[in-house]
Amino acid sequence: MNAVHNIMQDMPADTSKYLTQISAQQLLRERELIHLVEINSSSLNPQGINAVGEWFEHKFSAISQTSERIHLPTWQRMGFDGDIQQQPLGDLWRFKQRPQAKYQILLTGHLDTVFPIDSTFKKAVQLDQMRLNAPGAADMKGGLLVMLAALECLENTPYAHQLGWTVILNPDEEVGSPQSANYLEHEAKQHDIGLIYEPALPDGNLAGERKGSGNFSCTVRGRAAHAGREPEKGRNAINKAAELILELAQLNSARRGLTLNTGMIQSGETTNKVPDLAVFKFNIRIEQPNDASWCKQQIVQLINKHNQTEGYNISLHGEFGRMPKVMDSSHHALYTLLQQCSQKLGTPLNWQATGGCCDGNNLSAAGLPNIDTLGVRGNFIHSHNEIIELPSLTDRAQLSTLLLLYIATNGLPFSHQHSKPRG
Repeated sequence: MNAVHNIMQDMPADTSKYLTQISAQQLLRERELIHLVEINSSSLNPQGINAVGEWFEHKFSAISQTSERIHLPTWQRMGFDGDIQQQPLGDLWRFKQRPQAKYQILLTGHLDTVFPIDSTFKKAVQLDQMRLNAPGAADMKGGLLVMLAALECLENTPYAHQLGWTVILNPDEEVGSPQSANYLEHEAKQHDIGLIYEPALPDGNLAGERKGSGNFSCTVRGRAAHAGREPEKGRNAINKAAELILELAQLNSARRGLTLNTGMIQSGETTNKVPDLAVFKFNIRIEQPNDASWCKQQIVQLINKHNQTEGYNISLHGEFGRMPKVMDSSHHALYTLLQQCSQKLGTPLNWQATGGCCDGNNLSAAGLPNIDTLGVRGNFIHSHNEIIELPSLTDRAQLSTLLLLYIATNGLPFSHQHSKPRG
């Protein structure tokens, strides 16, 4: 295992020159950010996602050997009409540089945001010199600019030849990366570490362990009838859905750290008709990978029980798309190295567990140690109050640059677990 102590003595002598170059780009990055956040790139807006992707394609193509734009299959999701819908997604971009180099780094970020195309939250508002309120500024268009700045800086150094890197920009992270997950898994198996540019936690620190997540839809079909003349002939789908929802809620804390949240429900046309269809959607978070199969078993048992009631049919759609991210020894060594880089910059960082999940879960499940909150500092993400702390466009880019330069000149902070294919 490579030692990570004494990092200040282990860095190249000209490191400060490159960090200064990043500082000089602050105003440029702010202008670029304002342009990008005012392009709506909701997960369900492929045109907007592709507009943002094309902007980054122009930037990354200038520093990478290969550039690929990949059309993803449609995302199959349960609609509130009880039928599977085919949702078009934006494209995925993949950029590669030096795939035969000694050390291989996978950097990922998402192009999509949670704000729908008809959202009233469309414009960037400068709150003061330090803060910008804008859709996706922190999550994660600011992070994508941090990634870009670090790689541009790396390519301007004489140490870049030691590092190969791949960038994945995916269009569907905010909906669980349903169609980009296979690309993330494939690339994870060919790289040594992963760097993901989700925003930092509100206090500026890093996410460590992450819970796994599953998204599910239940379709409850009953029997319609006139609510006044012959209600006894009906089978009320809302009532049956309510029974099942309350039973599902009992799974909360049935395993350590397990949470289940029913977040959406839709049913009914009028109050004088017994509703024959109800659709509800729920999310489950777990701490341990084995809890995924346990949860599925419990859910199926409950549905089977209710399907024995005459006149009802309940079906389940969905899966656990992300397994928990566990802080093993390789993750710990990587986080410790980044922590020492942060100390060199005078902004010491720590990490903590979180119930949130991201593509870091996917990379970890594929065996790739990764840090997944290397993006900007900000707050109130996924709301109209979302802000970015603008100076973090510079200092977080400096942090990634320092990490990349250390690995290029000193190697990985842990031993290779197995030989990875190159190319």
